[in-house]
Amino acid sequence: MTERPGRPGYELPLLLFAGFRSLIDELHAELARQGHPEVRPAYGFALQAVGLDGATATEIGRRLGVSKQAAGKTVDRLEALGYVARADDPTDGRRKLVRLTPLGVDMLGRSAVIFSELRARWAAQLGESRLAELEDDLATVTPRGALGLDAAAWFGG
Repeated sequence: MTERPGRPGYELPLLLFAGFRSLIDELHAELARQGHPEVRPAYGFALQAVGLDGATATEIGRRLGVSKQAAGKTVDRLEALGYVARADDPTDGRRKLVRLTPLGVDMLGRSAVIFSELRARWAAQLGESRLAELEDDLATVTPRGALGLDAAAWFGG
């Protein structure tokens, strides 16, 4: 690998963000083509926070790093779009659980497939071993457990 003397330090986060952004933009363009045109990046984080077992708005907020009220607004939008539904918690009648609908499960499943396809495209451009090294290197320099669902809240300030 050739060293690039004089490359300013601020380029690294910009390049990392540009790579992230290009993957997310391509994901959402493909999701729109596959029948999910209203899905936004924050919704994917929220659906992951709901999880397969469901969650309360408080739990979703905690997982996303936002207030219960902000989580509730996102859940309202996801419910209006048909990706989640609220139901009584079978263990506590005072609580409402947010659960994925079949449409929500479909969107998450399609997202996983599309991400695999996007990764394969990057591997074709960079070479599988180089991409694997990049992933390993990023895993080495990022704190353990840094990959969280609260990324959308972090970007929001």
